[in-house]
Amino acid sequence: MEHVNTPPSDIPESTVLSVERDGHVAVLWLDRAEKRNAMGTELWVDLPVIMDALGADPDVRAIVIAARGPAFSVGLDLMEFGPELLGNPPQNVTDRATLLRQIKAMQDTFTSVARNPKPVIAAVHGYCLGAGVDLITACDIRVAADDSIFSVRETRIAMVADVGTLQRLPHIIDPGRVAEVVFTGKDFPASEAHEMGLVTHVYPDAESTHKGARELAQTIAANSPLAVQGAKQVLRATEGKPVDEALDYVALWNTSFLHSADLMEAATAFLEKRDPEFKGE
Repeated sequence: MEHVNTPPSDIPESTVLSVERDGHVAVLWLDRAEKRNAMGTELWVDLPVIMDALGADPDVRAIVIAARGPAFSVGLDLMEFGPELLGNPPQNVTDRATLLRQIKAMQDTFTSVARNPKPVIAAVHGYCLGAGVDLITACDIRVAADDSIFSVRETRIAMVADVGTLQRLPHIIDPGRVAEVVFTGKDFPASEAHEMGLVTHVYPDAESTHKGARELAQTIAANSPLAVQGAKQVLRATEGKPVDEALDYVALWNTSFLHSADLMEAATAFLEKRDPEFKGE
């Protein structure tokens, strides 16, 4: 993806993440190419802060998460976390409570992606392993390059994935396929990820994947942010609810938010045979 203009100064700085802006689209880069974007301590701390800042920025209408270097992410940085994982197990209640807090904080890192009010698109290339899958399942849309390799790798290193995959993947693909990829921990290619519905588009290479993700984000951003973000909120709030309850929810939502300047602009633009210019008002 080509470099675009830099973000406002109020986006927190990070040495492992960077943000670029292209109009109403923010591109959040995993920016630790030399480590194939292995996720160390700084990523787990910085990602929720940056995602919350982007979510609060009224000029941002869609977010793309992409990666520098040869891989989207090889998952948890085992060089950094390995001693902790392989060291002495918790010896008492205090130790276990500390570990629980750490796991919950890491869960919140990826929940910050899922709870973001703006649509989030993952653009994957190369390896997307372990925590990389946790991250993309927290996104709304996933696209991938043909060279992408996915794996719920935790199973193969004697761990139960604990920061989102097991909770979110069953809402994306068939439960039987979830069981297969989780229980085996197997590597599977972009073509299989597309066939099972994990990704919606497969592109020839990383460059075209980044370009396609940005174009998709621009298409989303051209719509009324009130409608897009409202639709995301309704989808999130009514997931798993009976149809009648979900219909009640959206009826109440539109009772509160249907009438807007954006709605008037849509009608006016239709009558004047021009593209609408939405302001989120």
